[in-house]
Amino acid sequence: IAIVLGGVYSAQAQEITPSHLAAARAAATAIKTTDQFGSILPMVAQQLKAELIQKDPNLESIISTAVDEQALALAARRGDLENEAARAYAVSFNEEELNAITGFYNSPAGKKLLSEGPIVTREVLKAAGIWQRGIARDLAQAVAEKVVASGAAATPAPATPEAPKP
Repeated sequence: IAIVLGGVYSAQAQEITPSHLAAARAAATAIKTTDQFGSILPMVAQQLKAELIQKDPNLESIISTAVDEQALALAARRGDLENEAARAYAVSFNEEELNAITGFYNSPAGKKLLSEGPIVTREVLKAAGIWQRGIARDLAQAVAEKVVASGAAATPAPATPEAPKP
């Protein structure tokens, strides 16, 4: 256990060079890793406005202005998320791999994968669901037929009454 934990610790404690981190940032940007989180701050600000205005509707204008100003001030902290994403990639991939990832995702094929990937994934999941239902149906049917056939072979045929002899 100590050896495994030591290996994990040393992998996490490794020094990430500036060029390695830059490659990780480029890869994270190319993959659009943090794009999905862009709505968090506006959503949190909107929820806070609604909550505060509900408590004191007379201060709606002041609350809206204060929340908007503070949200804009916090927008600069988006860089913290970008840095953490880059560090996560830097820990998992070496600089050469990161450069290859960036190259692919900046290529026409990589850009198309990013734009069309969610649609393809949805279609694959739909196909997998149909396939799963078909397999389940066919498996149940095959097992039922096998059980019925085995049950019929194990059950002796009903005895037919013999005709009386003359």
